[in-house]
Amino acid sequence: QVQLVESGGGLVQAGASLRLSCAASGRAFNRYSMGWFRQALGKEREFAAAISWSDGRRYYADSVKGRFSISRDNAENTVYLQMNSLEPEDTAVYYCAAGVHGRPPLDSGNAYDYWGQGTQVTVSS
Repeated sequence: QVQLVESGGGLVQAGASLRLSCAASGRAFNRYSMGWFRQALGKEREFAAAISWSDGRRYYADSVKGRFSISRDNAENTVYLQMNSLEPEDTAVYYCAAGVHGRPPLDSGNAYDYWGQGTQVTVSS
């Protein structure tokens, strides 16, 4: 069983930056593909970013490409989402997800076995 705990959310103004963190419990973190998804109020959950366990390849949704960056620290069992140039449309609950030996397509929730509780990001205009 893997537990994921997100942190780093908050209320910021448009144009600001935030860095989300997701700490994972358990062993073999380096064998998990990690993803970030988000869900705005009244909308379906959508993919934001992912990083593969096997080759470190990164994947981004078109809506965040060039503004968000995903990274991981296997020694710390942590994945990060650096969010720059935030827009009001980025307002959502952000969820971290882990997929054991997760393989592409990593933009689907089906690639993941464990999910965190989420952290709220609110961007004011």
